[in-house]
Amino acid sequence: MISTYWIEKRRPYWSRLERLMDRVQESGLKSLNRAELRELGLLYRQIASDLAVLRADVSSVHFAGYLNQLLARAHNTIYSGHKTNHSAVLDFYRDTWPQVFRRNFNYVVFAFVLFIGGAVVGGILTLQDSDFGLKVMGPQMVQTINRHEMWTHSVVAIKPLASSGIMTNNMSVAFTTFAAGITAGLGTAYMIVFNGVLIGVIGTACAQAGMSLELWSFVAPHGVLELPAIFIASAAGFRLAAGLLFPGVLPRRDSLAQAGREAVQLVLGCIPLLLIAGVIEAFLSPTEVSATMKFVFAAAMFTLLAVYLSGVSVKKTAEKLEASMPPAEAGSGS
Repeated sequence: MISTYWIEKRRPYWSRLERLMDRVQESGLKSLNRAELRELGLLYRQIASDLAVLRADVSSVHFAGYLNQLLARAHNTIYSGHKTNHSAVLDFYRDTWPQVFRRNFNYVVFAFVLFIGGAVVGGILTLQDSDFGLKVMGPQMVQTINRHEMWTHSVVAIKPLASSGIMTNNMSVAFTTFAAGITAGLGTAYMIVFNGVLIGVIGTACAQAGMSLELWSFVAPHGVLELPAIFIASAAGFRLAAGLLFPGVLPRRDSLAQAGREAVQLVLGCIPLLLIAGVIEAFLSPTEVSATMKFVFAAAMFTLLAVYLSGVSVKKTAEKLEASMPPAEAGSGS
């Protein structure tokens, strides 16, 4: 049987949790400071232990019911889903994602190297065996190239629908490439190499047909965003594989969980890039805008992306330049 002394000793903690929950109910969780938030979590765990003790004593049903209701209130506060914080989303894309990108830049470079390697192999095989290009591209595209025509004219007539389809396809490729990292990175490597082979085959076939300018002026405007997004999604897959294969001092399960969180952040950052690339691919890339303008647009978009991912801030750069300048003298002597 639980003594009255034990109950009186524990009662102040129950009252403290109740007061905290009353404040949260009146003013929200933001009304608690950092110390009170830590106290809330500690009280919740301690009182959960008290409830287990009380439930073992038939004579303490009243107190057990009281604590059960109190803990239910605390549980809903601590573990309930948080409302979407638009400023948090903005902070993620403005600060967090570029930082995660820079931490995992080596994986991005590795994906890029695999892609280029695949493109080189695809180009060489197409030069050596024309049937290889036929197998990769299919007869319809080969016939279109042989007629010296681009296969993208149909996109212009159905721009909104095409844009939606392009976005869906790009995101599917990005998320599949990322998820394939769970195969120790083999699936991710296969997908990035295959995409490289595909671009190598198409690029070589178009060059043989004298259509290089048409091809690359089509690819450049959206490709400067779409391809980096695919490389970053591949980097997410390789980050996942690294957590699985090289746990270091962590248990493999914890290492995989940590790698998974960072990999998911990488992939989420790709979504705006793929959305914008899909719009450009439908509304600009296949149009009759001059190749020069398309390449200028592509260069501008890539520069903006590079500045964004590098973490360069115009304001911070100006502040650093100002700080590096020698202080102006108060007056000049005569």
